[in-house]
Parts: sequence; C-alpha cells; structure tokens
Amino acid sequence: MLSLWENVPHIWGMIEIDDIDRRILRNVQANSDLSLDALSAEVGLSRNACWRRLKQLQQAGVIKRRVALLDAGKLGLGLTVFIQVRAATHTADWSTDFARAARALPEIQAVYRMSGDLDYLLRARVKDMVGYDALYQKLIKRVSMADVSASFVMEDIKDTTELPI
Repeated sequence: MLSLWENVPHIWGMIEIDDIDRRILRNVQANSDLSLDALSAEVGLSRNACWRRLKQLQQAGVIKRRVALLDAGKLGLGLTVFIQVRAATHTADWSTDFARAARALPEIQAVYRMSGDLDYLLRARVKDMVGYDALYQKLIKRVSMADVSASFVMEDIKDTTELPI
C-alpha cells in the first residue's frame, strides 16, 4: 500500500499533511469516539478513503493513541500542582533515578526538563494539600533534590490536549 507521504520530504521529524488530514485530526482531537461514518461526513471523504487516511496518520505516528479524558475533580483529584525541581547533581545517574521516580508515581502526569534556573517542572493531580504532602514525601524518598517548590492551581482557565492544527 502506498503511503500518502511516501514522496514528501520529512523535515526535522515532521511530515507534511494536507487540509483533509488537518480536518481529520481536528475532529479526532475533539472527539475520538466519532464513528468512521460520522468522521467521513465531517471531512467530506468516503468511508474507505477516510479510514485509509486515519490509518496512515496512525502508522506515521501523528496519532499516537486515543484516550478518554476523565474529570479529575469528580474522581477526588481536585488539586493541580506544578512542582519545580532543582537537581541535586547534574549527572546521568541522577537524571535516570529522577526519571524513574517520577514515572513510578501515578499522581505525576507530566515531567519536563527545563532550560534556565529551573531543572524540572512537574504537573501532578492530587486530592488536596495532604495528598500533595504525601506525593512530596514519596518523591524525596526516591531521589535527592537540591530544591523543591510547588505552586497550586486556583482556577483552570484553559486546559486542553488539542494541538492548534
């Protein structure tokens, strides 16, 4: 089977996509539960053509996976915390240990290695301040850090997983 992008140059790991691909991606981002028939109608393709494009977007890694977005508050995880970390040392072993510790804690949703004064920024969801303290205690038991501070979200003004395509 020929790929839509077989003869398209790949620049910096990106692939070029056309307007139909963009419409598919916008619709799938907004609602991954759309039936193939509904998606086809939305993007103006036949069912088979839409299915082929969708599969090629998945095979190319543009669509990484489909997930359900849960309401954290309704599940008792109403506090979002941004945790700023400064590394105890700047070694490969410390980085590996820190990554392993962060991945092992399900409360931690995202970990970013940063430029500038801050080494890492973590986003976590917990029930409350007691839940944050429990997370903090688990984290410092697993890896030593030079400095840890936290900021607590008071209001979610915008929180989306949708990319601007």
